[in-house]
Amino acid sequence: QVQLAESGGGLVQAGGSLRLSCTVSGRFYESYGMGWFRQVADQEREFVAAITWAGGTEAYADSVKGRFTIDRDMVGNTVNLQMNSLKPEDTAVYYCAAERYGGLLRSPRQYGYWGQGTQVTVSS
Repeated sequence: QVQLAESGGGLVQAGGSLRLSCTVSGRFYESYGMGWFRQVADQEREFVAAITWAGGTEAYADSVKGRFTIDRDMVGNTVNLQMNSLKPEDTAVYYCAAERYGGLLRSPRQYGYWGQGTQVTVSS
């Protein structure tokens, strides 16, 4: 069993930056794939970025490419999302996800473990 806990959300002006962190605990293996998703009320969860824990290979949604960076800290057991040049349309609840034997998974249905989410609000 794996537990995920997000932190770092908040309110920021357009053009600003935020860094989200996801702390991973429990039975965790290097085979895990990790992802960040976001969700606006009543809409489907949307893929943002993914990373393989072992190799650190990354993938991004086109909407965030060049602005967001995903990385992992193998000592602190965190997966982080650095968000720069934020736009009002980035406003959402951001979720961390994990899947054992996962690669760069882009569908929320492919992930078995989720955090509780952290709110990001970007004002214009």
